[in-house]
Amino acid sequence: MIEQLVILLPLSQAALWTGFAVFVRVGAILSVMPGFGDQTVPVRVRLVLSFMFTLVVAPAVADQIGPMPTSQIGFTVLLLPEVLAGLFFGIVLRFFVFALQIAGSIAAQSTSLSQIFGGSAGADPQPAIAHLYVVAGTALAALMGLHVQAAAYMISGYAMVPFGTLLDAETLLSVGLGEAGRAFGLGFTLAAPFVIASLLYNVVLGVINRAMPQLMVSFVGAPAITAGGLALLLISAPALLGLWIVAFQDFMASPFGPWP
Repeated sequence: MIEQLVILLPLSQAALWTGFAVFVRVGAILSVMPGFGDQTVPVRVRLVLSFMFTLVVAPAVADQIGPMPTSQIGFTVLLLPEVLAGLFFGIVLRFFVFALQIAGSIAAQSTSLSQIFGGSAGADPQPAIAHLYVVAGTALAALMGLHVQAAAYMISGYAMVPFGTLLDAETLLSVGLGEAGRAFGLGFTLAAPFVIASLLYNVVLGVINRAMPQLMVSFVGAPAITAGGLALLLISAPALLGLWIVAFQDFMASPFGPWP
């Protein structure tokens, strides 16, 4: 029996090393990705989710994991790039949440609703519209199979950044800036109806002010823009969140590829 266990010992060590190596990158991704990485999710739950995703990802990438290093320096050389790669892939997904926050902040500022603060899934407070967008977008992503798409995304990440490989500056710059720019563009697109409504409101207010200088148009128009902003939110939110989830689904289907 002891001899048989000795034969199995190298196999168990290799399996544990593979699982630990994958866990390092998966845990870094889950710490910042939407939904699973939100601060409202307890740390113990995030730790269990990291183990579960490791069990899914490890068999698919086990052949890419090299042998276990024999020195502490070897561990550092192999695992530090994995942490950086995981944070990079997780932050790219977090850009979609930033897009919702940007859209909500622009919409709130355009319709004089920025002073109405709601809860926050992160550390910083945000307007109620931004919080509504973030919660609704995260819920939509979860309902559309975020866990399955996240596992496929983690596996595909090993093709872009192999195990133990440090992210090169060119990839980090081109991909990071490209995805950040797309996130800002998506956020402004989602806020476009509110920006247009604000522009029309201010043009009409200026015309009325020119025609009736004695009238305090700002006091008259403030309730109108607030009520109009809430009504526009009620009408446009389903369509805008639909555009966001389509963009998110397209990215998850083809990470770092061109958006339609």
